Amino acid sequence: MSRDNPAMAEPPGDVTGLLERWSGGDRSALDELMPIVHRELRRLAQSYFRDERSDHTLQATALVNEAFLRLVQGGAIENRAHFFAVAARAMRQILIDHARQKRAAKRGGGDVAVPFDEAKGSPGPD
Repeated sequence: MSRDNPAMAEPPGDVTGLLERWSGGDRSALDELMPIVHRELRRLAQSYFRDERSDHTLQATALVNEAFLRLVQGGAIENRAHFFAVAARAMRQILIDHARQKRAAKRGGGDVAVPFDEAKGSPGPD
Protein backbone atom coordinates (compact mmCIF):
# COMPACT_ATOMS: atom_id res chain seq x y z
CA MET A 1 0.00 0.00 0.00
CA SER A 2 1.42 3.38 -0.98
CA ARG A 3 0.59 6.61 0.80
CA ASP A 4 2.30 8.62 -1.98
CA ASN A 5 -0.10 7.43 -4.66
CA PRO A 6 -3.75 7.35 -3.54
CA ALA A 7 -4.66 5.27 -6.62
CA MET A 8 -2.41 2.51 -5.27
CA ALA A 9 -3.99 2.61 -1.80
CA GLU A 10 -6.42 -0.16 -0.96
CA PRO A 11 -9.65 0.22 1.04
CA PRO A 12 -9.89 -1.22 4.58
CA GLY A 13 -11.31 -4.54 3.22
CA ASP A 14 -8.34 -4.71 0.89
CA VAL A 15 -7.30 -7.70 -1.17
CA THR A 16 -3.89 -8.03 0.45
CA GLY A 17 -5.40 -7.97 3.94
CA LEU A 18 -7.97 -10.59 2.98
CA LEU A 19 -5.26 -12.76 1.44
CA GLU A 20 -3.23 -12.49 4.65
CA ARG A 21 -6.27 -13.45 6.73
CA TRP A 22 -7.03 -16.36 4.40
CA SER A 23 -3.40 -17.55 4.54
CA GLY A 24 -3.68 -17.40 8.33
CA GLY A 25 -6.59 -19.84 8.21
CA ASP A 26 -9.58 -17.46 8.19
CA ARG A 27 -12.01 -19.14 5.77
CA SER A 28 -14.44 -16.20 5.90
CA ALA A 29 -11.77 -14.02 4.26
CA LEU A 30 -12.14 -16.10 1.09
CA ASP A 31 -15.88 -15.38 1.03
CA GLU A 32 -15.14 -11.66 1.34
CA LEU A 33 -12.38 -11.81 -1.28
CA MET A 34 -14.37 -13.23 -4.20
CA PRO A 35 -16.82 -10.34 -4.68
CA ILE A 36 -13.97 -7.83 -4.45
CA VAL A 37 -11.76 -9.49 -7.08
CA HIS A 38 -14.50 -10.88 -9.33
CA ARG A 39 -14.87 -7.74 -11.47
CA GLU A 40 -11.13 -7.52 -12.13
CA LEU A 41 -10.86 -11.26 -12.86
CA ARG A 42 -13.77 -10.99 -15.30
CA ARG A 43 -12.12 -8.04 -17.04
CA LEU A 44 -8.93 -10.08 -17.31
CA ALA A 45 -10.82 -13.08 -18.71
CA GLN A 46 -12.59 -10.91 -21.29
CA SER A 47 -9.24 -9.51 -22.41
CA TYR A 48 -8.01 -13.05 -23.07
CA PHE A 49 -11.14 -13.85 -25.08
CA ARG A 50 -10.45 -10.91 -27.41
CA ASP A 51 -7.56 -12.99 -28.76
CA GLU A 52 -9.65 -16.16 -29.08
CA ARG A 53 -11.96 -17.19 -31.90
CA SER A 54 -15.53 -15.90 -31.69
CA ASP A 55 -17.14 -19.35 -31.36
CA HIS A 56 -15.06 -20.37 -28.33
CA THR A 57 -16.91 -22.93 -26.20
CA LEU A 58 -15.50 -21.64 -22.91
CA GLN A 59 -17.07 -18.50 -21.43
CA ALA A 60 -15.47 -15.72 -19.39
CA THR A 61 -17.45 -16.64 -16.26
CA ALA A 62 -16.31 -20.26 -16.48
CA LEU A 63 -12.73 -19.10 -16.95
CA VAL A 64 -12.97 -16.83 -13.89
CA ASN A 65 -14.47 -19.58 -11.75
CA GLU A 66 -11.92 -22.17 -12.83
CA ALA A 67 -9.02 -19.78 -12.24
CA PHE A 68 -10.37 -18.87 -8.80
CA LEU A 69 -10.64 -22.56 -7.89
CA ARG A 70 -7.04 -23.11 -8.93
CA LEU A 71 -5.95 -20.11 -6.88
CA VAL A 72 -7.78 -21.39 -3.81
CA GLN A 73 -6.25 -24.85 -4.18
CA GLY A 74 -2.78 -23.49 -4.88
CA GLY A 75 -0.12 -22.23 -2.54
CA ALA A 76 0.02 -19.06 -0.49
CA ILE A 77 -0.57 -15.78 -2.28
CA GLU A 78 1.45 -12.89 -0.93
CA ASN A 79 -0.46 -9.78 -1.99
CA ARG A 80 -2.86 -8.25 -4.50
CA ALA A 81 -0.29 -8.04 -7.31
CA HIS A 82 0.78 -11.65 -6.78
CA PHE A 83 -2.89 -12.75 -6.71
CA PHE A 84 -3.64 -11.20 -10.10
CA ALA A 85 -0.38 -12.41 -11.62
CA VAL A 86 -1.16 -15.98 -10.55
CA ALA A 87 -4.77 -15.57 -11.75
CA ALA A 88 -3.57 -14.39 -15.18
CA ARG A 89 -1.23 -17.34 -15.47
CA ALA A 90 -4.00 -19.76 -14.40
CA MET A 91 -6.36 -18.32 -17.02
CA ARG A 92 -3.77 -18.68 -19.78
CA GLN A 93 -3.12 -22.28 -18.74
CA ILE A 94 -6.85 -23.07 -18.64
CA LEU A 95 -7.25 -21.74 -22.18
CA ILE A 96 -4.26 -23.78 -23.35
CA ASP A 97 -5.58 -26.94 -21.68
CA HIS A 98 -9.03 -26.34 -23.18
CA ALA A 99 -7.54 -25.98 -26.68
CA ARG A 100 -5.48 -29.14 -26.25
CA GLN A 101 -8.53 -31.13 -25.14
CA LYS A 102 -10.58 -29.90 -28.10
CA ARG A 103 -7.77 -30.76 -30.52
CA ALA A 104 -7.38 -34.22 -28.98
CA ALA A 105 -11.13 -34.87 -29.22
CA LYS A 106 -11.16 -33.65 -32.82
CA ARG A 107 -8.45 -36.17 -33.66
CA GLY A 108 -10.15 -39.13 -32.01
CA GLY A 109 -8.71 -38.55 -28.52
CA GLY A 110 -11.08 -41.03 -26.86
CA ASP A 111 -11.01 -43.68 -29.60
CA VAL A 112 -9.30 -47.02 -29.11
CA ALA A 113 -6.34 -47.57 -31.38
CA VAL A 114 -6.67 -50.70 -33.50
CA PRO A 115 -3.43 -52.20 -34.82
CA PHE A 116 -3.24 -52.27 -38.58
CA ASP A 117 -2.99 -56.07 -38.71
CA GLU A 118 -6.30 -56.45 -36.87
CA ALA A 119 -8.03 -53.89 -39.06
CA LYS A 120 -6.72 -55.61 -42.19
CA GLY A 121 -8.28 -58.94 -41.20
CA SER A 122 -11.66 -57.52 -40.27
CA PRO A 123 -14.66 -58.46 -42.40
CA GLY A 124 -15.70 -55.73 -44.76
CA PRO A 125 -17.02 -55.17 -48.22
CA ASP A 126 -15.23 -57.26 -50.83
